[in-house]
Amino acid sequence: MKRYNPCMKQAASWFSAYRSPVFDEVFDQEGKARKHYSEVVNRFEELASEDFERRRTLSELAFRNQGITFQVYGDPSGLERPFPLDILPRIIPASEWRTVEQGLIQRVKALNMFLQDIYNGQHILADGVIPQSLVLGHPAYYRQVHGVKLAHGAYIHVAGIDLIRDEGGQYRVLEDNLRTPSGVSYVLSNRRVMSRAFPQLLSKARVRLVEDYPDMLLNTLKSLSPRNISEPNVVVLTPGPFNSAYFEHMFLAQQMGVELVEGSDLYVEDGRVWMRSTYGRQQVDVIYRRIDDDFLDPTAFRPDSALGVPGLAHAYREGRVALANAIGNGIADDKALYAYVPRIIKYYLNQEPVLQNVHTYIGAEPDGADYILSHAAELVLKKVDQSGGYGMLIGPHSSKEQIAEYVKKVREEPQAFVAQPMIGLSTHPTFCDDTAAFEPRHIDLRPFILVGESIKVLPGGLTRVALKRGSLVVNSSQGGGSKDTWVLS
Repeated sequence: MKRYNPCMKQAASWFSAYRSPVFDEVFDQEGKARKHYSEVVNRFEELASEDFERRRTLSELAFRNQGITFQVYGDPSGLERPFPLDILPRIIPASEWRTVEQGLIQRVKALNMFLQDIYNGQHILADGVIPQSLVLGHPAYYRQVHGVKLAHGAYIHVAGIDLIRDEGGQYRVLEDNLRTPSGVSYVLSNRRVMSRAFPQLLSKARVRLVEDYPDMLLNTLKSLSPRNISEPNVVVLTPGPFNSAYFEHMFLAQQMGVELVEGSDLYVEDGRVWMRSTYGRQQVDVIYRRIDDDFLDPTAFRPDSALGVPGLAHAYREGRVALANAIGNGIADDKALYAYVPRIIKYYLNQEPVLQNVHTYIGAEPDGADYILSHAAELVLKKVDQSGGYGMLIGPHSSKEQIAEYVKKVREEPQAFVAQPMIGLSTHPTFCDDTAAFEPRHIDLRPFILVGESIKVLPGGLTRVALKRGSLVVNSSQGGGSKDTWVLS
């Protein structure tokens, strides 16, 4: 990696040439720092170049020493890299966060009610609010768990809702992640690094804490226990060390003080789930699973799965063990169903959405398919079963040949696609090694929401950065980075 030469930059000029073509989080249209950023911008302007580089180097070393790495898919070297952290934080004022938090709680509450309904009475389908085919014919809808009664009526226990800000600075929901959302370990790790790099600045800014997330998560998981005991046995179920999020699985298990297990460590006997240990077998009450539905139980789902636990689905149906998240959540974060979430909120809560969607054209609807096919060059097209920026076409950034090839696929299988207008995601100053300067880079935000006896939102979340100039893809697997997110109290 090309390293920054301290001689190339002098203090007090970090942002002198900075300009963004869209809504910028830090600077207004006149180039003046927004009020909630003024203290941080002033502090960075005071940094001598040697001090600035020292803090960046120490941050990178801290990540490497903690094993916080990832692999960029398609990288021929196949090497693990430290997760890039840009040390200029993203800051959200308290008044702004209150609206975001309200909207997140509203959305997750409505989506939980939707899941409880479609796996029980299916009133929303009978009332024609959502097409039945979108739910009952979807591969993520599992009839095996129809009628299962869950603690607190909650199917979503850990949610990661992806937010963007549009050209006018309005927050919008880009995607709901309700199966096994990842990234919270980076939130906690980023804060640890920043608290060492800028301890006085963090304290002076009165930034809300995120360090209590492991306790919040553990309390949420314990509240799901089917046994009424003071200390339920909670485990984290991982696919193993070859999974891209394995660091997070280890990190969360360690921080919560619970066992990290693989499928082979568990077994079902007498209708209950047991864990093998050096102290003998122990009954398991709650499983925070980081394995997809299909691989959880080879006797109920994919028979070729070597990752799951035979008989687990039966114990779950019988109420002998709790799973977080619940089986079957995938239908609620489907990219096509996303377009109906405002209707879901209205149907169950009789409220207008606090956080708006990005307008979405659905290929499964005739009008939607026609619009997608005739306006592909203007839209962002996505496959409904893909995530992480894969299976996507950004029309305005694609060649005629690429668009024609993608449109052919849409024409052959329109129900497999959705499309959205291209949104000018907000930018944030991000230090770039190749230019030794702060440049605007597009960002998003993934807040994390916990649902147990109540709904709690971690202040802030994971701010992801598209490190490539002009790129809208923020995913780490495609070369993205992150920032510490400061919510002011």
